[in-house]
Amino acid sequence: MRGVWLATVSNRDWPSRPGLTAAQQRTELIAHLDAAVRDRLNTVIFQVRPTADALWPSPYEPWSQYLTGTQGVAPGWDPLKTAVEEAHVRGLQLHAWFNPYRIANNTDVTKLVASHPARKHPNWVVPYGGKLYYNPGLPQVRAFVENAILDAVRKYPVDAVHFDDYFYPYPVAGQTFDDDAAYDTYGSAFPNRAAWRRANIDKLIRETATRIKTIRPGTRFGISPFGVWRNIATDPRGSDTRAGVQTYDDLCADTRKWVREGWIDYIVPQLYWNIGFAAADYAKLLPWWAEVARGTKTRLYAGEALYKAGDPAQPAAWQDPAELSRHLTLAARYPQVGGHVFFAAREVAVDPIGAMARVVADHYRQPAKPPR
Repeated sequence: MRGVWLATVSNRDWPSRPGLTAAQQRTELIAHLDAAVRDRLNTVIFQVRPTADALWPSPYEPWSQYLTGTQGVAPGWDPLKTAVEEAHVRGLQLHAWFNPYRIANNTDVTKLVASHPARKHPNWVVPYGGKLYYNPGLPQVRAFVENAILDAVRKYPVDAVHFDDYFYPYPVAGQTFDDDAAYDTYGSAFPNRAAWRRANIDKLIRETATRIKTIRPGTRFGISPFGVWRNIATDPRGSDTRAGVQTYDDLCADTRKWVREGWIDYIVPQLYWNIGFAAADYAKLLPWWAEVARGTKTRLYAGEALYKAGDPAQPAAWQDPAELSRHLTLAARYPQVGGHVFFAAREVAVDPIGAMARVVADHYRQPAKPPR
């Protein structure tokens, strides 16, 4: 796996701004695919549902505002269809990346297009931390989210369905995710709210996996969680880290379980720290994940923080163009690590300090076929 994430939320990587013509958007998208080929990558993970919207004509959700600037307005072409076709022509896999529960990066429901499902079903919506989310504890929400995602799987020969790290939202100090009513209705069989929340996410993962295999058997299902499942101080099975966030506890996502149970085809933990970083050392997390994946049918790829390379706000290690190359050298010692995915496409294209060029020169001298 030699992958790159192509993020569309807030126009991070593509399109460069909302409101470009269809031809301009298409040209920019093709340029990202060509950059992947240039760097001998083989997989593009394309964000097609950034905020409960769609980058294809969906009967469930509106066109994304990141295309035209106005949610619900058709851009005049089909970005997902084009991405799949043009990726395959270039020998790239195209993984369709969906954010399951995020509705908006603000809390004003009236900013959503009038036809938006969140406006039709206000009881599905939880405002939290300055954003809007669908409530994962409602069975009707889970069914809707799955249906919206699987519409793309039915319509296009995507090579994989991909989720990122957003399940229950990251903690915000002093705020409470208000799912009291859902917990009162559906949580009585569980010892506590956290166990119920984890079960809700487990159901989303298991059901999505089953439905993908039914609709398009050759399509894989992969997830890219935050890189720390639990710290060892919290759980003896956890990693030797002191991270402020633990996915099991804070995002209610039991990512280790999904790997061990073989519910997903691949996992890409976001190992976004340098070698030697005290709270979360890449050199300690990578072998921990390799051990988790050992003996399972879930493939392990390492998520790499290309976006940190050359960022003056980051630790000194990230000012060294060779830092990421050292990650790949280290990973080669662990047979469970089947490749790497880089965040994100904008940095692949620009490569401000040559960190990606160093990876290519040191490790990607020849093309590699995508994993099957």
